[in-house]
Amino acid sequence: MIEYFLTSMPITFCDAAEAWQLSTQDPATPIMEGMIFFHNYLMFFIIFIGAAVCWLLYIIIIRFNEVVNVMSQRFNHSSILEIIWTIIPAVILIIIAIPSFTLLYSLDELIDASLTLKIIGHQWYWSYELADYAIVNGSSALNFDSYMKNTEDLNTGEFRLLETDQRVFLPTNTHTRLLITSADVLHSWAVPSFGIKVDACPGRLSQVTVFIKRAGVFYGQCSEICGINHGFMPIVVQCVNENLFTAWVTEQLEQA
Repeated sequence: MIEYFLTSMPITFCDAAEAWQLSTQDPATPIMEGMIFFHNYLMFFIIFIGAAVCWLLYIIIIRFNEVVNVMSQRFNHSSILEIIWTIIPAVILIIIAIPSFTLLYSLDELIDASLTLKIIGHQWYWSYELADYAIVNGSSALNFDSYMKNTEDLNTGEFRLLETDQRVFLPTNTHTRLLITSADVLHSWAVPSFGIKVDACPGRLSQVTVFIKRAGVFYGQCSEICGINHGFMPIVVQCVNENLFTAWVTEQLEQA
C-alpha cells in the first residue's frame, strides 16, 4: 500500500531534462548548488574577458590600419605592457581557484552516513541494495533490479526511456552513502539534480555521499558508453520524507 502511494504521487516535482533546455536542472543537493554557484561565478569572468578581448580587437582594427596610420611605429619591447598582461591573468586565476578548490574538495568529502545504498551496473540494468537493514533467509531483504519500462507499459505523466519498473526510494535530509561498482563493463551512475556522476568500474568500489534536501522524482541515465543498449539504462530516484521512507522500508521487510 505504501509503495502504491509513493509511485502514484503526482509528477509535480520531477527533475528531468526538457526540450531545448540550456540551463542546468534545479539542484537537490548542496553539491549541485555549489556547482551552479561556481558556474555563475565563472561566467562573470568569462563574459568580462570576452568583452575585453572583443574591445581590443575592435581598437586594433579601427586604429591600426594603413588608412589611419600610413607609417607604422616600430618597437619590440614594453615592460609595462608585459607586467600588466602577466599580473592581471594571474590574479584572475587565483580568484577563480579559491572557490574551485573548495568545491572540488567538498565533492570528495565522505561524511559518516546514516544510510548505505549499494549500486551495481549490469548490461543493461541497475541493481540496488539497501545494506543497512535486516537479512532475511540468508539474503538482503531490500535488493532489487531496475529495468527501463517499455513504452506500452508507461502510465500517464511518465517519461519514455527514462522511467523504470522499480524506483529507488531515498529519504530527504539524510546523509546517504552510495557504493557503486559494475558486474561486467564500465558504467556510470549519474543524476544531474544531485550533481553526481560516478563511474561504475568492475573490480573497483567507488564511494560518494549525498544529502538530498527536497522531495521529488529525479531522473538520470548511464553516462558511460557501455554497449549496444547503453541508452536504455535509466535511473529514477524518488525522495520522500523520513516517515514515508520508514513506512516503505517496514512494508518491504514484512513482505520479505
